Amino acid sequence: MMEMDEDLEAQFEANRSRLQSVAYRMLGSLTEAEDAVQETWIRLSRSDTDSIDNLGGWLTTVLSRVCLGMLRSRRTKPEEPLETEAMEPDAGGPEEEAILADTMGPALILVLESLPPSERLAFVLHDLFAVPFENIAPILDRSPAAARQLASRARRRVQSSDETQPADRHREQELVDAFLAASRRGDFDALVSLLDPDAVLRADRAAAEAAAANRDRGAPHLEAEARGASAVARALAGQATGARPALIDGAPGAVWAPGGRARAIFAFRVIGAAITEIEIIADPATVAALELQLL
Repeated sequence: MMEMDEDLEAQFEANRSRLQSVAYRMLGSLTEAEDAVQETWIRLSRSDTDSIDNLGGWLTTVLSRVCLGMLRSRRTKPEEPLETEAMEPDAGGPEEEAILADTMGPALILVLESLPPSERLAFVLHDLFAVPFENIAPILDRSPAAARQLASRARRRVQSSDETQPADRHREQELVDAFLAASRRGDFDALVSLLDPDAVLRADRAAAEAAAANRDRGAPHLEAEARGASAVARALAGQATGARPALIDGAPGAVWAPGGRARAIFAFRVIGAAITEIEIIADPATVAALELQLL
């Protein structure tokens, strides 16, 4: 029995990187993506695996349903109905979809947050991860044609959004670099000035536990979530010591990599001239699944 469990865990870990990528683009949050992947593992461990023919497909389906539930729980208004009589032919061919997926980068996450959950799921699974509409339809409880239309409508909204225009990556990197420098100095006022008034900080369990273990050495307390510029600045003053600037899945951020091994990442979201969200991830499996490039 133990050998079977170890084999199942190994198969799940082989799929973790893809699951993490799907969940992040669905949810727009690394910590929430980590939670969704963990929930998928729990459901797998409680399932009859003998009846699963395609484990990768099964995991993607379960993860998608978990993410869909999380997205729907965020929204206070119902999704827009899909008017079947107004359905148009899908204008996005394979080449157009590939270009769309490759050129958006992190800005795409900002646009996806404005989409209804069903549109977001259909677009992410099909356009970014090449999942057939026949597989997407049961997740949404729609027909394949309706799933195709949801993705097409999402694609039009993405293409027409200002957020999908090339971002000023140099300016984003300058903000992140300034924030890291202020954090190392413990400069509270400078940190606040770089943050949006409604900025959010999220830390996964591993990061919070590591901070708690180092508290006797003067490290500040780190909650799982902090909201507001002042709260985020207090939590991160002194936290980025030793972190090096890096690209996290293509977006400006930082990596704490003692001995050259990534142990924790700081992922930033920048809108306009302010940092709106910071995520600290220290879970080893999640860090390993991210694309990191030290600068």
